[in-house]
Amino acid sequence: MILTACVYPITGLLLLCTLSGLTLVSSDDLKATARNSDISNLAKSATSSGRRPVAGGNDVFTSSFLVRFRRSVDNDYAHAVAQKYGFDNLGALVGGNGHEYHFKHRTLPHARSRRSITHTRLLKSHPMIHTAVQQPGFKRVKRGLRPAVHAIHGLKFDATYNTQASTESAEPTDPYFPFQWYLKNTGQNGGKARLDLNVQAAWDQGITGKNVTTAIMDDGVDYMHPDLKFNYNAEASYDFSSNDPFPYPRYTDDWFNSHGTRCAGEVAAARDNGICGVGVAYDSKIAGIRMLDQPYMTDLIEANSMGHEPHKIHIYSASWGPTDDGKTVDGPRNATMRAIVQGVNEGRNGLGNIYVWASGDGGEEDDCNCDGYAASMWTISINSAINDGQNAHYDESCSSTLASTFSNGAKDPNTGVATTDLYGKCTTTHSGTSAAAPEAAGVFALALEANPELTWRDIQHLTVLTSKRNSLFDAKNRFHWTMNGVGLEFNHLFGFGVLDAGGMVTLAKQWHTVPPRYHCEAGEISETHPIYSGRSLFLEIKTDACKGTDTEVNYLEHVQAVISANASRRGDLELFLTSPMGTRSMILSRRANDDDHRDGFTKWPFMTTHSWGEYPHGTWKLEARFNSNQPRSGWLIDWSLVLHGTKEAPYRTLSPASPHSKLAIVKKAHEEKKMQ
Repeated sequence: MILTACVYPITGLLLLCTLSGLTLVSSDDLKATARNSDISNLAKSATSSGRRPVAGGNDVFTSSFLVRFRRSVDNDYAHAVAQKYGFDNLGALVGGNGHEYHFKHRTLPHARSRRSITHTRLLKSHPMIHTAVQQPGFKRVKRGLRPAVHAIHGLKFDATYNTQASTESAEPTDPYFPFQWYLKNTGQNGGKARLDLNVQAAWDQGITGKNVTTAIMDDGVDYMHPDLKFNYNAEASYDFSSNDPFPYPRYTDDWFNSHGTRCAGEVAAARDNGICGVGVAYDSKIAGIRMLDQPYMTDLIEANSMGHEPHKIHIYSASWGPTDDGKTVDGPRNATMRAIVQGVNEGRNGLGNIYVWASGDGGEEDDCNCDGYAASMWTISINSAINDGQNAHYDESCSSTLASTFSNGAKDPNTGVATTDLYGKCTTTHSGTSAAAPEAAGVFALALEANPELTWRDIQHLTVLTSKRNSLFDAKNRFHWTMNGVGLEFNHLFGFGVLDAGGMVTLAKQWHTVPPRYHCEAGEISETHPIYSGRSLFLEIKTDACKGTDTEVNYLEHVQAVISANASRRGDLELFLTSPMGTRSMILSRRANDDDHRDGFTKWPFMTTHSWGEYPHGTWKLEARFNSNQPRSGWLIDWSLVLHGTKEAPYRTLSPASPHSKLAIVKKAHEEKKMQ
């Protein structure tokens, strides 16, 4: 049997391609697979998989090239080859095993509308170079950034502030702490009292984020800020925009590059120093990875950013993504996906890096399942709520969101997220799901201090089991709280609820690592079916969830419906997936701005977390329909169902602290199902 490595675009599934078809491989077995197959084959161009990078986008080509050598070479050899042809060698590609390097030409413009055939042929003329691919450029945008000079608050603080008198205080004495309602909500500015991250309960246990580093992948970090400099991890930082070790933000008059610094302060601003506020994990470290400040992103920059220092960095926080315009369908290319795969399997010395993603700021007009970063099962997608419990107007909804934190206050812009800002300043107006993701990273840093042996999957399980419904509600009454088949409450906007730092730390201390994870290809429908206005198309897949095989799944984590479809107007198409236990997930909602009638979806993995913990055996139902007053038509070309989870019950060795806890409810459901 001939085996090669290939990948579904965006799905995060490593596949072994045989002459007879595709065989799914557990992500936990990726390292063993990589030893026996040429993993570099994963670095195919996105177009080779039949997926258009951006619907309706114009082709742009950068001065960067992916160069693949015929055998593994060291950096000095690659440098000499690059110099010979007028290129700079920017280093080996993450996961390239010494075969792949990032070259950048010195005179080519950063972006041009046509490929440079001349430079590609020049590189390929070298006898040791197997392939050279000029990198396409694409747009990535910061989420929630509303820069305005008047929003920057310069607080007068005393650099000689006496910290000795305040270190024993139950609450931080930092001057902006009273504005940090998301850390302690007393009802200030019209908020809902006690609707916060419950960080004080974690701090009271002596957990403050020690020995944990979070990388802020963004437009840079002001690491000289007096509230950040002592928690800055220089060894884990890098500037991939300028290719040097100093990820300081580029100056602009409108403070456009304040985004990363604001996010960093939410995680690790120092406590009781008389400066700004305090971070969620104020004794943790932050690393700056500057990679977002450039006209066009490339797959190579994203890949190297997400794979940078994976044993020094525990958590990667990303508050950006494809354009939130409600008509873009886009996600990570293959090199980036490979870097994430390697991170969750090999990072933190095998425990796995944690990737935290802002779910998106497209509001009702977008769906975060059309963002391949937020919808990946290897990232933790975080949405936001405001200080009275309702969703923010810019919050996107989707079935892949795992949990929520907080963004800006209700109507007053000054009740945003209080945090550090550029040049030693402070702000109270940081907002968007950009603000939500770093808060989650801070909570996860607390959990990792409480239990350094937590795997990347343990963090996801802890998130599901300890997040709280609290007072969260949909302001427009579209999405209600629903209970899944094992008694877990979820909401299409907020996932499993708002993060509870105290609850997560408490459970993390007694946590036992969950059983191995498997991928089960549960079934496929490859016949084309028409979709018409005024009626729903229903399709069913009956599965035993790979029972009796090496990839048997009995307890669900993530579920993917990998779908190819097109429509006369893509934005009016809605998709629903119903589990055998009756949980109905909207995996694609109407997007008012999406006029596409050409690209549709090509093997796009719509993901849901709503069936977490459920028993997957039985009939899964897919519903496709149009939500429009106008006549629409389309085709569902194929649908494959992929189940991700464990064979053994994940919480069998844990003892619930309360019979009413989520852990107790799920354990009881699992035990009852096992007895049937």
